[in-house]
Amino acid sequence: MSRPSQPKINITEHNGVSVIQTQAHASSSSLLGAVGGLQQVPQLVPANPSSAGGKALPPSKMKKPPADKESDEYRQRRERNNLAVKKSRMRSKQKAMDTQQRVNELKEENERLEAKIKLLSKELSVLKDLFLEHAHNLADNVQPPSVVDDLCTTCGV
Repeated sequence: MSRPSQPKINITEHNGVSVIQTQAHASSSSLLGAVGGLQQVPQLVPANPSSAGGKALPPSKMKKPPADKESDEYRQRRERNNLAVKKSRMRSKQKAMDTQQRVNELKEENERLEAKIKLLSKELSVLKDLFLEHAHNLADNVQPPSVVDDLCTTCGV
């Protein structure tokens, strides 16, 4: 079998849009009829590949002009930022302390509940033993009726 040949590619540009044209070579006439010779596949390729695609940068990514470090506005912004940082750190420390306190409370409650489980388990064991002893004593005191007693009650003698 013969090796298929590579398609021929032509690239043209119209109004800032590149159009890629491929021409497939086929060995059978039915395939040529199906392909139709020259195919045009439009591809949108920017004419200037260095452009950013029309997307605007968010304000945090835009470059700001350098601030004068000696201006009143700069010092006020720094003071506000320093206060915000202090407040944030204080909230973080408070949250960590609250979490630790909750952990300690839950540990104490867990220990108390485990002690209660032990106490209730001992009580259950004692009550089981008492019940089994009582059931055993009842079984020893009750004697099955004899056959003679049954005959006497039925015949009246």
